[in-house]
Amino acid sequence: MPTADELVGNTSGSSAKNATCPVTVNKDFTGTIRIAWQAIPNADLVVKDQGLLEACMPKAKIVWNQFNSGGDVIQAFGSRSLDLGLAGSSPAVRSVSSPLNLPVKVAWIHDVIGQAESLVTRDGSAKTIKDLAGKNIAVPFGSTSHFSLLSALNEAGMDDTDVKLINLDPDKMSAAWTRGEIDAAWVWDPVLSKLKADGGHIVTSSAETAKAGSATYDMELVSTDFAERNPGAMETWTAVEDYAAKQIAKKPQQSAESVSSQLGNSPKEVLTQFKGYTYPDAKAQSEIFHGNLPATFKATAEFLKTQNSLDSVSNSYDSSLYTKAIDAVAGEK
Repeated sequence: MPTADELVGNTSGSSAKNATCPVTVNKDFTGTIRIAWQAIPNADLVVKDQGLLEACMPKAKIVWNQFNSGGDVIQAFGSRSLDLGLAGSSPAVRSVSSPLNLPVKVAWIHDVIGQAESLVTRDGSAKTIKDLAGKNIAVPFGSTSHFSLLSALNEAGMDDTDVKLINLDPDKMSAAWTRGEIDAAWVWDPVLSKLKADGGHIVTSSAETAKAGSATYDMELVSTDFAERNPGAMETWTAVEDYAAKQIAKKPQQSAESVSSQLGNSPKEVLTQFKGYTYPDAKAQSEIFHGNLPATFKATAEFLKTQNSLDSVSNSYDSSLYTKAIDAVAGEK
């Protein structure tokens, strides 16, 4: 896996040059924030493209590092090369469970995953996952897509021995698809849209596995040490993400233009991709964090243990959640 230094991205997006902070400016924080981002159409890319963190923390050094999957982000947290980073709920649960037990907490929900993560196949006759028995299915191991795929197999009375799973990063899937090396893939946008445009057919999605009790999210992890030492910076970060999440709902075209400049696709495609996710604001997230999220984490951990993805399930996952900043921002609205 590349190091964080090798993955530093461009902090200036299409709207960043003359960015104005939409929340209270934080002039107290003067350190560096190392942030992992992924090519997923959500408010995090709005924040990055519009330079909102840079505008709201003018004395800080914001370093954006791109990663291909939550599994890679977890490894980077393990080597202590990140302060904040986007990872799906499945790798997030793994990170705070044995044997990893990383010193991280969940600080934010970027999105609730729906049809934006789906199982796509080149076989138009395949109507259910059972029709893919014996086929090569690509998925990034340790990701939310991997969790959803295993959940779907389990729901169908199958397991990972009934298909041939291939661990593949999203950026390598299109080439493998074109070469005929994979028959199907469970992946997210923008790669999902590319495979669909190249003759792919949707079999099922994370929206369906959520209905069956296996909901998935894209989340932000924070180093426990960073959160404890910098509560003011965490509140500013959360307020900015809250603003961007609301911007998707109130100004979808503007948000889509920002996301498209980061992903390299068209705003029209991004607007379609937005429909595959739900983007909760801070108030909704405060309710989720203090509501069923710990139980969802425990249920996810119990399933992952059956797949030998972790050693044991914690009695409670409440301590894995960082709610101080979300509660503060939600209370201001």
